[in-house]
Amino acid sequence: MAEQQGSGEVALVTGSSRGIGYGIAQALVARGDRVCLTGRNEDALRDAVRQLGTERAMYVAGKAHDEGHQQAAVERVMESYGRLDHLVNNAGTNPVFGPMAEMDLDVARKVFETNVLSALGFAQRAWAAWQRENGGTVVNIASIAGLSASPFLGAYGMSKAAMVNLTEQLAHEFAPTVRVNALAPAVVKTKFAVSLYEGREEEAAARYPMGRLGVPEDLGGAVAFLSSPGAGWITGQTLVVDGGLFLNAGA
Repeated sequence: MAEQQGSGEVALVTGSSRGIGYGIAQALVARGDRVCLTGRNEDALRDAVRQLGTERAMYVAGKAHDEGHQQAAVERVMESYGRLDHLVNNAGTNPVFGPMAEMDLDVARKVFETNVLSALGFAQRAWAAWQRENGGTVVNIASIAGLSASPFLGAYGMSKAAMVNLTEQLAHEFAPTVRVNALAPAVVKTKFAVSLYEGREEEAAARYPMGRLGVPEDLGGAVAFLSSPGAGWITGQTLVVDGGLFLNAGA
């Protein structure tokens, strides 16, 4: 790979040791950003940074909903790079599959802490540390599960609907210096979503007009656009990245 000229900009991508988060980090490094990755598994983060290149990437391990981790990650970015232009809230969890009527409320709380409150916490800290005075972008990774009923994925869908509204709230509050948008992907081929297609990928892909499931690179390209000057008049929006799946709604 040819040496990439630096953009001078810095991104923090949560939940980025693998899957969608890593694909996003990869896209931002490819355009010349320096990137901080976060996640729970330090070994996986170390491997991801090695693949991206230590001259362009660093990591801070911890749990996304831990406020101490949020603060430590933002502080490390500022100490190491001196700025924080782009925040991508990708960290998420879905530990339960089943009807809402039988859901353990403690599990639902965990989903919201990780999927929603962590995003708000990171956004607050990025805003205070750099973005309020200097501008930047926030991209929240929501889901099509948050845009309509999602049988047996109720808590996850509720949390992602909250992410869509959080995006609108922050876009309103942070304007005009910071743009805040979201992505709502359909099924993307990652370890996180493997139960949704494993052993029946061809059948699952047949539902999509584009004829395939998503891959992390699809999300990386979308984040790179939303965090670029080319999207300079876009804020408060949720971009559906679904291979055309919603075109079949009601069919």
